[in-house]
Formats: sequence, structure tokens, C-alpha cells
Amino acid sequence: MFKPIFASMNEVLDEIIRDFPNATGTRKEELNEKIQVLKAMSDSMIEEWLLFEEKIRTLPSEQNSSDNVSSHHPFSLSQLLEQQGGQLSPELKSSEFIKGQGYFKLYMFKEAIGYFKAIVAAQPDYLLARLYLALAYLKTGDMNEAYPHFQMIIPMTDNKMMKAISYNALGCIQARNQNTEKACEYFKMAYQLDPSIVEPLSNLEMVQHKSDTMNLSAGLNH
Repeated sequence: MFKPIFASMNEVLDEIIRDFPNATGTRKEELNEKIQVLKAMSDSMIEEWLLFEEKIRTLPSEQNSSDNVSSHHPFSLSQLLEQQGGQLSPELKSSEFIKGQGYFKLYMFKEAIGYFKAIVAAQPDYLLARLYLALAYLKTGDMNEAYPHFQMIIPMTDNKMMKAISYNALGCIQARNQNTEKACEYFKMAYQLDPSIVEPLSNLEMVQHKSDTMNLSAGLNH
């Protein structure tokens, strides 16, 4: 449901990026007005999303549901958030992190990067923020920025899911760089850390069968 809205917003943003450098007079004023409208829309969406998140958290947990019987599951960043959330200072938890997470969940990864970069700069050891930052970079295609963050996370945490997400993402990057052997090694390491998580095994199979590496899953289940 969000895609048509963001498609329209991106069209306007592309127009601004294209025309603004050479704009003068009335045209420049018009583009400035469009910038302010886009910013207002973006802020409004984030606020509405955060209110929705607060409401949905009041729902009963599904952990004990009899319908929840699958032995395999995708990577869950929300589960990591519950496990690791206590590391974040109250100030950041109530502002930068929540806004960054909101942008991430709306697939506005470039905007999310700005917030998570600020958190990592202030709290370098806050690994969940670093993981979000790395995944956001990966989603925007900036593998050179993503790679060192994943490498840094692995020796700094004992959390198996966080390690598995990082190894899996490193495998995706290696596969896209045509380093098949190294990619398979990382996928196997991710799977060994938590065999119940599906992405590393499916990625390993795709690489071994020389499927399209652009379809590999880095684990972006929110």
C-alpha cells in the first residue's frame, strides 16, 4: 500500500534533484516548496507509523500460539530489538533509534542510514544499531560500506542470531562479487549458528546452483 505513495514522492524528488542545481527565481521557489512538502509528508508518515507500532505492541504475544508450529523461521530484527534494546540510552531510544527504525520499516533506507550513523557515532558498541546500519547500506547497494560493519559485529557479540545475520550478509556480498567459495563458507557458518533460520541454507543452495545472486536474501524481516 505504501509503494504508490513512495513512487510519487520519489518522482518529485528526482525532479528536484535534476532541476534544482540550475533553477532560479520562481522555479527555485517552487522546488523549495516541494522539498518542504516532501519533508512534511515524510515526518508525518514516520509519526503515524510509530503510533501504529505502539498499538500493535499491545496485542497478545503469538509465542505460545498452537498455530505457530514451524521449526524454521526468517531472521527477525524485531526479536533482536527485544533482546538488545536495553543497551540503548533512553535519549537515543526515544529519538534517533526509533526514527531510524521507522524509516527502515518503511523501506526508506537512505533516511534510516542517517539516524543509525548518528547512533553508532555516539555509541560504537551498540551493535543492533550497527546491524541496522549495515543492512540499510546493503539494501541501498552500498556493499563497501556495509561489509566492514558486518565484520565488526561478529567478534563483538555472543548473540547467535546477530552473528548469523552478519555471516549471511557477508555471504550475499561475496556472492555478488563472484567469490562463490567464500560466500558458501559464510552461508554455512550462518546456518551452523542457528539451523532453524532459513535464509543461509536457501542462499547456499542458490549459489551452488549458480542462480541469480541478486535474489539472495540478506535477512530483512522486520
